[in-house]
Amino acid sequence: MIEPVESKGYFVRLLTLFHLICLINFSSVEARTRHHKWEVKYEYKSPDCYKKLIITINGRSPGPTIFAQQDDTVVVELKNSLWTENVAVHWHGIRQLGTPWSDGTEGVTQCPILPGETFIYKFVVDRAGTYLYHGHYGMQRAAGLYGSIIVSLPEGVSEPFSYDYDHNIILNDWYHASTNEQAAGLSAIPFVFVGEPQSLLINGRGKYNCSLSTASGFAAGVCNTTNPECSPYSLTVVPGKTYRLRIGSLTSLSSLSFEIEGHDMTVVEADGNYVEPFAIRNLYIYSGETYSVLVKADQDSSRNYWATINVVARKPATPTGLAIFNYYPNHPQKQPPTVPTTGPLWNDTTSRLAQSLALKARQGFINTPPVTSDRVIVLLNTQNKIDGHFKWSLNNLSLILPQTPYLIALRENLTDAFVQDPPPDGYDFANFDIHSVAKNVNATSSNRIYRLRFNSTVDVILQNANSMTVNNSETHPWHLHGHDFWVLGYGTGKYNLSCDWRKYNVVNPIMKNTAPLHPYGWTALRFRADNPGVWAFHCHVESHFYMGMGVVFEEGIEKVGELPSSIKGCGESEGHHRP
Repeated sequence: MIEPVESKGYFVRLLTLFHLICLINFSSVEARTRHHKWEVKYEYKSPDCYKKLIITINGRSPGPTIFAQQDDTVVVELKNSLWTENVAVHWHGIRQLGTPWSDGTEGVTQCPILPGETFIYKFVVDRAGTYLYHGHYGMQRAAGLYGSIIVSLPEGVSEPFSYDYDHNIILNDWYHASTNEQAAGLSAIPFVFVGEPQSLLINGRGKYNCSLSTASGFAAGVCNTTNPECSPYSLTVVPGKTYRLRIGSLTSLSSLSFEIEGHDMTVVEADGNYVEPFAIRNLYIYSGETYSVLVKADQDSSRNYWATINVVARKPATPTGLAIFNYYPNHPQKQPPTVPTTGPLWNDTTSRLAQSLALKARQGFINTPPVTSDRVIVLLNTQNKIDGHFKWSLNNLSLILPQTPYLIALRENLTDAFVQDPPPDGYDFANFDIHSVAKNVNATSSNRIYRLRFNSTVDVILQNANSMTVNNSETHPWHLHGHDFWVLGYGTGKYNLSCDWRKYNVVNPIMKNTAPLHPYGWTALRFRADNPGVWAFHCHVESHFYMGMGVVFEEGIEKVGELPSSIKGCGESEGHHRP
């Protein structure tokens, strides 16, 4: 016979057990493993109505969005079905703490994934925010190999701003020439630049003027404006509701201005870091950047509105990219009654610089930088020639990646894999004229790297200059792998080592992983060399990095664990087992 339980202690123990079960289940929700199985291959698609071979993931471009929660482990099993090309994928903005071999940078952290091979990337997403992924072999990002990563906060933790719904928007520019054709032109004598893109894409959709392809003699059916693949992306909103738009750019060349007709936006996040909110009418966004903006559907709900992107920082030769900001219950494809905006003046550097300066860390979420640095590296950005080939260089050195990836060479002490001499920390400050074409445009190819003392504080000053074209200085978005950096300041003209540091914001600087270098100006960054590994730092313009516009940092290599054999198999690691 079961005796009645009269003691309250039983219920206390039962309640305690229930709480323990909940905690176990809660912790499993907090730190799950998210598995993804991807096949990367070429397929014919028409993202801007013009049919061409593009790289897809599981038949899609942009690829599948990775959704995860802070501290989850992401596992991506990637099969390379390109058959005639290697591949590698970089997880842009993910710091890879403890997993530098999963950064996905061919030549730096891994050997490429060979045709027919399957490779497993495994990493922890340690911070909530809006991030990206893309190809990091050759110029495959421009061929369609890209997508988004959305990391949410742990259960029970709230954002410091409120909204009703969350939407993801990824921007790109689009070329009809293949990336192999583009790379061949960049490497040729005479030099053939990629030129301006044919279209701008919003969530993988754009609209090319097919009459131009007909005039150029392309076969009938190659361009078809009725193809549903290129119908405008439509973002449906409910009147009166507030939306968080997570906007990322993975353009291969273009800097962009994004705006929604008749609607103000409030910037609240940049590269996974909270921003002290400020209102804008248009968002300047550079390749590799992500932002969250809040927008309220507070306009006349009887009609739809244009969401547009336009090229800035280069003289536009590309039509406006169009999407529809669709007020429910209007039809999602009902065109707005207005003419789409052509955006701000393309060469209004002052306006773009002002937005860069407006980005500050949000009160309550300020990660104060060290007051001083242990090392200052000034990188002069120049366009050069090497043996008649056009290149981009830093302090007159143009990066070429070694056959043995740096991470493997350094961890296994393969000292013959690359030149051991360090690159210079500066340039001829006194005599170099940043406003003129250099008298001597010749540079040197180099695979030398910067060796940083572990846990030291490093300042990097990016200095822009005139290209090899008279009265031309280009915009360069710079991306650092494995870290966020503090953006201490921007300036115009030549950086002055003796006094410009006084202009730094060390009170509430925003932290980012990508920041622009504006024409004829400078950008000052600070970071802690506290992530053991080898990390690329490069211009995120695809053709510029292909032409040598990057450097590599090593820090704490002796603290890196045993390397997985799957990243080996090329250069001096050839013959090592690769499952």
